Amino acid sequence: MRTGLGQKQLLLQKLSPQQIQLMKLLQVPTALLEQRIKEEIELNPALEEVDTEPLEDNSESEIDLNAGNEEETPESDENQYSEDAVDLDDYYNGYMEDDPASYKERGETYNPDEEGKSQPLALESSFHEFMEQQLGLLELENDTQLKIAKQIIGSLDEDGYLRREPYGIADDLLFSQNIFTDEKEVLDVLRKIQRLDPPGIAARDLQECLLIQLQLKLDQDEELEDQDLASLKLAIKIVKKQFEAFSKKHFDKLQRSLNISEKQLKNAIQEVLKLNPKPASGHVAGAMERGLQYIIPDFILQNRDGELELALNARNAPDLRISDSFREMLRGLNDQRRVNKLSRQQRDTLQFIKQKIESARWFVDAIKQRSETMSKTMLAIMDYQREYFLSGDQKKIRPMILQDIAERTALDVSTISRVVNSKYVQTEYGVKRLKEFFSESLQNADGEEISTLEVKKILAEIISEEDKKRPHSDDRLTQILEEKGYPIARRTVAKYREQLNIPKASLRKQL
Repeated sequence: MRTGLGQKQLLLQKLSPQQIQLMKLLQVPTALLEQRIKEEIELNPALEEVDTEPLEDNSESEIDLNAGNEEETPESDENQYSEDAVDLDDYYNGYMEDDPASYKERGETYNPDEEGKSQPLALESSFHEFMEQQLGLLELENDTQLKIAKQIIGSLDEDGYLRREPYGIADDLLFSQNIFTDEKEVLDVLRKIQRLDPPGIAARDLQECLLIQLQLKLDQDEELEDQDLASLKLAIKIVKKQFEAFSKKHFDKLQRSLNISEKQLKNAIQEVLKLNPKPASGHVAGAMERGLQYIIPDFILQNRDGELELALNARNAPDLRISDSFREMLRGLNDQRRVNKLSRQQRDTLQFIKQKIESARWFVDAIKQRSETMSKTMLAIMDYQREYFLSGDQKKIRPMILQDIAERTALDVSTISRVVNSKYVQTEYGVKRLKEFFSESLQNADGEEISTLEVKKILAEIISEEDKKRPHSDDRLTQILEEKGYPIARRTVAKYREQLNIPKASLRKQL
């Protein structure tokens, strides 16, 4: 293959840094926008938040930055700065003219003591700390077993299960702490930990977790009635020897194998249903560790006598401005430049200030464009799904895809996708995810275009009303839907059922 140099002319499309910044901000939900703004403020000292005090008139304090430029010579080292002189009106007053209510200065009643106040947080011990506090209750023989116990507790997952094999824990102790132990000793310590609270802790699978809880209940409840005691013992026997049949709800097989009545089986199953399959879930701090997230709606939609009113959450349009100190430094350097030449350090400082102000302006502009784009998109969705927002009937949700909203807003499909991703709207029927309003269409028996959401709603209603002792199979569900005027294939019914997190018929069966 011959190699050589050549020229080629290509037509490429590239996004500017401002466009990339806007696309990233569009994807950020309201709950994380405040954090994103704080990160930007930490990175850019020229950007700061403002309070909601009335705007002061600073027209008299503005400086004519163009004055004195005629003194500079083209050959001067300062020429590059005179050509690119920063116009403070563009960086600051330009925003005031566009939206004077959105970017404000501090008013006369501003109190600096009000800043920096934080909400006090309750101190909670973590789940692993809670477990380590109980180690004093164990009858451990030596310091090695104590370290093994701590290693086991540290290996528990967020649900309280031990997913690490005993020989793996022994290897971890050898390499990390130079402790020699074997699998047998690890298992001995593990059995002791499994007697701690919460019941079922440190189990290696669901079957062991249930067995631990049942055995603890049997050992601790000394005043059980004969019937309850028999049901508890039968539950232990089922989980220990017939767990696969139990998990698949093969009740007939269980009755034949154990030679028990339906009532006995039902009582035993009730004992198992009382247990906690995730032992660590009951610990408050453990739940906090898993990151409980509260939904903060991005939009608020209200129905006022048949008229829909849409409002953007105020957190989506925070008040930002260029820092006062940076504006003052910029004025000072430009004043000095008109009188004397700037030193190399001062020129670097001027360039730094210019870059930070420009970056801050881009960010403020991106926040503003984000709010406008989100409002424009949600207004189009509200108009398209007006019947649903007025009635709250999910069956009235029209088939809608991203392209439909893109055409109404004159925005790109990718932009619409970023807007609806992880965004929520608060309605009088609850907080809804925007993605819930998008669905494909299909035709009913009358040839009308309907949303797949309508079919899923009817499918869920059919399953909720079925006889739980003889739940409908997917074939039967297909027949019922066809009778109601929704001719769809069996595989489509199975797909919709899975999307609704509804198990198959054999797992929905109850005694």
